[in-house]
Amino acid sequence: MPAVSFQAISKTFATPKGPFQALNQVNLDIEEGEFFGLLGPNGAGKTTLISILAGLARASSGRVLVQGSDVQADFAEARRKLGVVPQELVFDPFFNVRESLRIQSGYFGVKNNDAWIDELLENLGLTDKANANMRQLSGGMKRRVLVAQALVHKPPIIVLDEPTAGVDVELRQTLWHFVARLNKEGHTVLLTTHYLEEAEALCGRIAMLKSGQIVALNRTSELLQAASGSILQFKTDAALPPALAMAARVTGRIVQLPAHDAAEIESHLAALRVAGVEVHDMEIRRPDLEDVFLQVMSGTSASNIPLEGVAL
Repeated sequence: MPAVSFQAISKTFATPKGPFQALNQVNLDIEEGEFFGLLGPNGAGKTTLISILAGLARASSGRVLVQGSDVQADFAEARRKLGVVPQELVFDPFFNVRESLRIQSGYFGVKNNDAWIDELLENLGLTDKANANMRQLSGGMKRRVLVAQALVHKPPIIVLDEPTAGVDVELRQTLWHFVARLNKEGHTVLLTTHYLEEAEALCGRIAMLKSGQIVALNRTSELLQAASGSILQFKTDAALPPALAMAARVTGRIVQLPAHDAAEIESHLAALRVAGVEVHDMEIRRPDLEDVFLQVMSGTSASNIPLEGVAL
């Protein structure tokens, strides 16, 4: 039995401009003990899907099962099995950190939970903030508390909706170390993130959403191995020739150019020489998950990318 099963999930919102279909027949099973990544651009439907899983929104059609419990028909049991870290910073300003975690424990009927609360505080770097009022915390510290609240009842399934958005490197490392430990202990983890290097490092399997539909689904290693071509990467302060600029991904001084084969790499280098573009720190590398993601979203991914039966 899957840990989470999305069965033909569709969701349509009424808007002033007419109906908007956020999700369209999403079918997806997440197995017990998986570290699963759900990726997609803004507006792809990731948060809507998680809201339906958490019972915060109702699907227009289809159903979701959490370890066999229907999130609508058996909502209390389904929610006990979930720990959800939302995107938004939501907190009660009238309590300190420890009190907030004790109250959260009470929502799930968990008593005498101080030992686990202490462990959460230590592993998330909150021990010295245990008696601080929530209003006194920085945004990063508030997000740590949200993670602790999601884990306080020891849920078998952990849902992280962009948990590291806008937080510092220290929190990311602390969070991933702790969550990876929980995953090794048997907890199922569902992650959405725009930091694709995190998904590549952590997730064993990945689904990609575009316009409310799954357009890619497979093991992370399979997606990477089947990605086409190579990436020519270098640094430059000069403007690229127009033909290369159209195909390049530029981040500051770093330029990344896709190439299908050695001949195309040589063609790129020749064009740079003719244009008088001086390059530094040049390297040729295999595509990473960000490259695969951009290929899939643009519809240019190679036909040999295995997608577990999902067609692009």
